Amino acid sequence: MRRNAGRGNLPAMLTFALESPLNPDLALLMERHHADMHADTPPGSNHMLDPKGLTAPSIRFFVLREDGRPIGMGALKRLDPSHAEIKSMHILAEERGRGLARLMLDHLLAEAAADGIAQVSLETGAQPSFAAARGLYERGGFAVCPPFGSYAEDPNSTFMTRML
Repeated sequence: MRRNAGRGNLPAMLTFALESPLNPDLALLMERHHADMHADTPPGSNHMLDPKGLTAPSIRFFVLREDGRPIGMGALKRLDPSHAEIKSMHILAEERGRGLARLMLDHLLAEAAADGIAQVSLETGAQPSFAAARGLYERGGFAVCPPFGSYAEDPNSTFMTRML
């Protein structure tokens, strides 16, 4: 997907592409995502995947680039033929406030629908630092649900789902 999304008077080109999470130019995204996920989440409650974990055959990993520079990422993990999970969605902090997280979410949902997925779920933090993420997902049609897949109840987790 290509989209012009200028910042000020400068035209910008946003693109989404399937990529390897092991690409060296994604190091900053991975570093920042890792730091954010570990900032106030106890180790036993942190369900993020490292870059190698994001290479699993059941996962499709997407990168959002602006004029070629990686500024966001998100992944879809197929849980079964009709159910997928959003994993590792992250937009660089200095790029937030421009609607890029919503663009990434919409892209992931469109990819899931194109793959024949009927339901998309996710796990995010229950802590105040995750309030913006929970709000984004609620505005995107997600509702709180019980744990799914291999997850168990956890006071540090919020589980959400939506039908496509």
